[in-house]
Amino acid sequence: MRLSEQWSDLHAELPRGWRAASLELAPDDPGAAERVAMILGPAAPGRRGTAFRVDVVRESQAFGTSEALFRRVLHRLDEEGIGARLTLAAPAEERAEEPVAAQGALAGQWVGLLESLPSDWSHLMAQVELDSSDYVDRGALLLAPANPSLRGGETTLQFRSARTVGYGVSAGMARRCFERLDGERITGEVSILHVVSDARPVATQGPVWRNGGSL
Repeated sequence: MRLSEQWSDLHAELPRGWRAASLELAPDDPGAAERVAMILGPAAPGRRGTAFRVDVVRESQAFGTSEALFRRVLHRLDEEGIGARLTLAAPAEERAEEPVAAQGALAGQWVGLLESLPSDWSHLMAQVELDSSDYVDRGALLLAPANPSLRGGETTLQFRSARTVGYGVSAGMARRCFERLDGERITGEVSILHVVSDARPVATQGPVWRNGGSL
């Protein structure tokens, strides 16, 4: 069986979340070892006698031979008619699960809070209390479409959101802002301070509330 086909079969058996796999390539003809070493050179193989070991990693990994490069050198060996046996030299390493904070925590909190509101909510005031003062400047920039203000604490950003009437950013845009914070691993806690439901204003934006003397 051609080496590229052997790799396809091995690849299909790797765990779904694999991040690195060590492969051993042993030529059928020991006399072809030097030619194999030359062709495998770009993959930086290790060598023991006439057998070679290559560490293949996902494209996003920092160290090792990429899948694309490994396939290229195997195709070159196939084109030269060099027969060899390809096997896993060790169990594949699997990718560690990302912490909850990296999986969309702020956006998830926001969606959960919205789902807890009455179906006729019209507008609200919310805040995100960031876990570090180092996050404030960048967090405020990413939340800019929501027009946040620094209130309630040195790491607390407040903003308004409106669904039907009133003043504030749309809930969808607020969610997108939180997704941007999640994308940069900025963590914190989202909460809703005030909410107005069933608002039916006449020639106004509806009821308002005061916060620290400001509307």
